[in-house]
Amino acid sequence: MKQPSRLALLSLAVGAVILGTGCVERRMTIRSVPANALVILDGQEIGHTPCSIPFDYYGTRQVKLVKDGYETRTINQTIASPWYEWPGLDFVSEVIIPWRIRDDRNYVYDMEPIMQVPNEQLLQRAEQLRQDGRNPPEEVLRRAGVPNPGASSSSEKPIESEKNDGGESPVPEEATPPPST
Repeated sequence: MKQPSRLALLSLAVGAVILGTGCVERRMTIRSVPANALVILDGQEIGHTPCSIPFDYYGTRQVKLVKDGYETRTINQTIASPWYEWPGLDFVSEVIIPWRIRDDRNYVYDMEPIMQVPNEQLLQRAEQLRQDGRNPPEEVLRRAGVPNPGASSSSEKPIESEKNDGGESPVPEEATPPPST
């Protein structure tokens, strides 16, 4: 029985080391201005900015940033694959090359403060809406078939209600109250 030569064993060991050391490390770092925003990546909370997370695949990722006092921001971030990850070349970069390749992606997002409306302005707007509700435009009243209390009854005639297939008005002229129990 023939013993394996030292050269064959050495070649096998070197080949195993070479094949076992190559890989690509991918890491995504997310920062926000201001810092300390909650990061939700593809629906999972991953921490507060600045934060880093490893990733396996390229493509589009949904990044959501949440911070009190600031508008919540949702970004569909595309992560393009580098040339060494193209089909065919990816085997070489992932398996054969005897050193590690680091792919660090850094993303910085600005957050906008929430627009605070002063209470006085909010109350003025509410009062304006209340007044508009009490005095609707005449066109709206006419379309609804509601007589306008400010207009004379002889000059304007309410719009006729549409007839249904039976030729009768869809709303009875006089509504009868439901029987009391």
